[in-house]
Amino acid sequence: MKKHIVCLGDSNTHGYCADPADCADGGIRFNENERWTRLLQQHLGEEYLVIEEGLSGRTTCFEDPIHEGMSALPYITPCLKSHEFVDLLIIMLGTNDTKERFGASAACIAIGMGRLVKKASATNCWGGKKPNILVIAPPHIGEKMHESEVAETMGAGCAAKSRELGRWYAEQCDLIGCHFLDAQALGCEFNQVDYMHLTKKGHADLAAELASIVPELI
Repeated sequence: MKKHIVCLGDSNTHGYCADPADCADGGIRFNENERWTRLLQQHLGEEYLVIEEGLSGRTTCFEDPIHEGMSALPYITPCLKSHEFVDLLIIMLGTNDTKERFGASAACIAIGMGRLVKKASATNCWGGKKPNILVIAPPHIGEKMHESEVAETMGAGCAAKSRELGRWYAEQCDLIGCHFLDAQALGCEFNQVDYMHLTKKGHADLAAELASIVPELI
């Protein structure tokens, strides 16, 4: 059986493209030759199965009062069970958690991530092996997001909170004992439209970095 890698995330895992000029198909989703999950599959080859579990608006554990089903917490167990046995779970969440309507600090968002990781670890999907989880802190939301079309729905303080996620995530991962990667440190760029979604280059850079890391984790 191939090694199963489940990639759980939000719109940046689903492949949302805010700038149609940056997408080969000119649409709102990067295609199979552009988004990081598909590129990772290409890098790793046939011995691996990279499974896309991206949902626009998804949070670590916060229920959205506007959109139903956004919290990853109640979804994580059936998700992992449906893809068992899982060899590696990659989680990249946190951008949506910074929304003003959730009222959560960066530290609280990290606790939410920790709660999600613990629930994933406790799910019987690992085939008798130790849970294997990589948490990725997403790139920082740009300050100009607050001048963009999404400013009113995202609310105040998102950019500042996103800058703090990396250090708080790193602390949680150290306490729990899971792997950690900071996408900001890799230079994975966000676009210049809404300042919170990966560019085509950002997808490629993230995939290339993960391709060098993943085989060492499994």
